[in-house]
Amino acid sequence: MILASQSPRRAQILRDAGFEFEVIARDVNEYAPDDLHPRAVAVLISENKAKAYNDLASKHVVITADTIVGLKNQRLEKPTNADEAFDMLKQLSGTHHLVVTGVTIFHKGKFRSFSEETRVKFRTLDDAEIRYYVEKYEPFDKAGGYGIQEWLGLIGVSHIEGDYYNVMGLPMCRLYQELHAFC
Repeated sequence: MILASQSPRRAQILRDAGFEFEVIARDVNEYAPDDLHPRAVAVLISENKAKAYNDLASKHVVITADTIVGLKNQRLEKPTNADEAFDMLKQLSGTHHLVVTGVTIFHKGKFRSFSEETRVKFRTLDDAEIRYYVEKYEPFDKAGGYGIQEWLGLIGVSHIEGDYYNVMGLPMCRLYQELHAFC
């Protein structure tokens, strides 16, 4: 099995679930039209990532994933700097948002794609809390600028509806079921 992802969180989730795999990450264009629902974007990007592993999928099961944070009809990508991370987290403060992960399983020319959605509620965060998180943690490799398993998630997420591991980037319960049906 190959996990086609640079995310250490995805690798840890898969490892914790008892899977043996190799991580092979390739750069893939993650463009998607702005007018698509986050669910469609996550699956589209996941499938595009899988296609970049066509040479390996004949011998290996390849798993790709993409996580999108949606807030009021806009996508919150990975922030590129501290100001952008602060602004993103300020927008998420006191609101519900949607986290969608698209996953593709690719093997021997066959694709199986799905998406999982989790609704997350942040309590109202003050500016000092947001600044502390941006300065002390690494919000730049995470959609929406936060990790639910990190300090801000621990002190700021007041409610979730759905799969916790989906918010971390890999809906393991659903992936396990899909792998079982696929293989």
